[in-house]
Order: sequence, then structure tokens, then C-alpha cells
Amino acid sequence: MEIRERFSKSAILIFVIFCVSFVWVLLQFLAPVALPTGSVCDLSGLTVVSDNEICYENMSFPWNAVYTIGDRMCHQKSERSFFINENQMPFCSRCTAIWAGIPIGLFAILYFRVIPDKKLIYLIIISLIPIGIDGVGQMMGLWESTNLIRVVTGLLTGFVCGICVGIISDELFEISFIKKTKNSNR
Repeated sequence: MEIRERFSKSAILIFVIFCVSFVWVLLQFLAPVALPTGSVCDLSGLTVVSDNEICYENMSFPWNAVYTIGDRMCHQKSERSFFINENQMPFCSRCTAIWAGIPIGLFAILYFRVIPDKKLIYLIIISLIPIGIDGVGQMMGLWESTNLIRVVTGLLTGFVCGICVGIISDELFEISFIKKTKNSNR
């Protein structure tokens, strides 16, 4: 790990991705606040399908878009979700934490450049084990996880994902720099 050059092309890209992900997380927290108190119906449903259109079809933009994406990407079970302003958030507590962890990881990678190696791969895998154990154990009915555990495992996963996005951005610029150098040497 080394201190990052502040205005490198990859740092600028990472900053843009950080800003987009930060705004996305902010919208998730603002959505239940911006809507009238207690106006969001129970969103419990399935993932990968739209089964709650009736709950958000009359919301104004951007709140309807945030809840639509939540409906497609998350089960939104009310007992596994947070409520703000007596409105259920668009994602469950684990998904909300994953989304929140991504800009945190990106923020960290803005200051430090991480060189990918075997140790990093092992660290990434080890850091994803807690969410896997908790999610699989809960899915198999071995236990019912708490929102605190969902948040902790989700934040860790999101943080690691944010760092990985930063590393991928660095590597893409490194590859393009090497190609440009090879082409200019011909």
C-alpha cells in the first residue's frame, strides 16, 4: 500500500465513482424522509421482480426510482429493514450497509493505492466470509440474524467492494499506460 498521487487519472475516476455512489446512498436515506410520514406500505417481497409497484407508483422522482431499484434488487422484508420517518427504507439493512460501505471503501482508496497480490486476494476472500456465513445460515434456517449483524457484515462487504472498484480502476489505467508506452516505443 502506498500514498496515492492526488490528481492521477485513476484517482479522478475513483473520485467520480465515489461521488456517484455517495449520492446514491444519500438518496436511499433521503427517500423515506422526503415522503410523508408513514406513507410507504410494507415492501416485503422477492428479489429480481417488481412486486411492490403499488407502493411507489405515485411517488415523485427520484424517490420512485430509488424504491423501484430497491424493489428489483432486494427482498425488502420489513422485519429486516430500517424505518425513517415511519417509512421503510428502499433496501433491507444488509443491502443498505453494503451500499454505504462502497463509498467508504472508495474514499479509503482515494488516499492509498493498493497493489494487488496474493495476500490481498486472501484478505478479500476472508473479509467476505462473515456475510456468507450469516446469509447462508439464515437462509437455511439455522438462525435469524439481527439487523446489527446484517449491518456489520454488509459494511465490511461494501467496504471491500469499494476497495476492489478502486483497484480495478487503477489496473485499467495501468494497462492503458503500458499499451500507450509500447505503442510510442515502436
